[in-house]
Amino acid sequence: MAAEGQPNQEIAGALEIPEQTAGKWRRRFSKLGIPGLDDAPRSGRPMRLPAARLNTVLTEVAKPPACRSQWSIRSMARHAGVSKSHVQTLWSRNDIKPHVRRTFKLSRDPDFEPKFWDIVGLYLAPPHKAVVLCCDEKSQCQALERSQPGLPLGMGHVCTRTHDYIRHGTLTLFAALSYLDGKIHTQTAARHTHVEWLRFLKHIDREVPGDLDLHLIVDNYATHKHAVVRAWLAKRPRFHMHFTPTSSSWMNLVERFFRDLTVDVVRNGSFTSVKELSYAITDYLAERNLNPRRYEWRAKGADILAKIMRAREKLSAVVHGT
Repeated sequence: MAAEGQPNQEIAGALEIPEQTAGKWRRRFSKLGIPGLDDAPRSGRPMRLPAARLNTVLTEVAKPPACRSQWSIRSMARHAGVSKSHVQTLWSRNDIKPHVRRTFKLSRDPDFEPKFWDIVGLYLAPPHKAVVLCCDEKSQCQALERSQPGLPLGMGHVCTRTHDYIRHGTLTLFAALSYLDGKIHTQTAARHTHVEWLRFLKHIDREVPGDLDLHLIVDNYATHKHAVVRAWLAKRPRFHMHFTPTSSSWMNLVERFFRDLTVDVVRNGSFTSVKELSYAITDYLAERNLNPRRYEWRAKGADILAKIMRAREKLSAVVHGT
């Protein structure tokens, strides 16, 4: 923006930063070039640690003692014989975060890549005169009633809720997310066997106009492949089933809707019965379908596969100790 001749005031306004900040970085770049954009040395006494203790803090962080799953700042400080502020500074400078965990699961499906491109192809190039539906069931939706009413949100304090609850039962929500327009087709049931799944398929068959093909993206749950279900589908050629690779539910966009439903309705609600929970979900869906929001697949398939290959190589190295 500076190269385009814009003054500090306009740059600061566009980037939502103080005008002094814009001026400071322009001056430093003008004087020092690219090196001027690095952080300047901080004031204060520099850290002085014996090499052995520094090495302990940085190298043994990945080797917690047998009785622990990870080091804390204080336990490492006691172990290395340094202050906790030294440990925190060293870990921060080296981007070490022993308290952070990210979950993952690599699919072992031998047909992973063909199934992967089949699903991605549906998202990026949906077939003509067809509806693409991302289908799944959200089982064990619990109707939990909090034992006491909590305080509402207000100025200076957050919402509260009791840690204990009365469990009134569960229900299963069958959902089909239309990829093209974001609308949701749903049914609730007490169970999630092939009987309920087939009932939901018949519901979809009635709801979608008969002149349109139906491409359903589903996971590998046994009810989706039950013999009775397969026999029913065989008589209805407009149904096309697309199964995600095993352990790859992240490819099914209906999971993104289930997260919204959990956050908006189920997790923080208090329900005196399963019926009340069902009504709450129904009301939420009715309002959402009045102004549906579409979830779009934007990730590049080649980038995803490259990331998966890197993860497999690292996992193989860990398993084989290389």
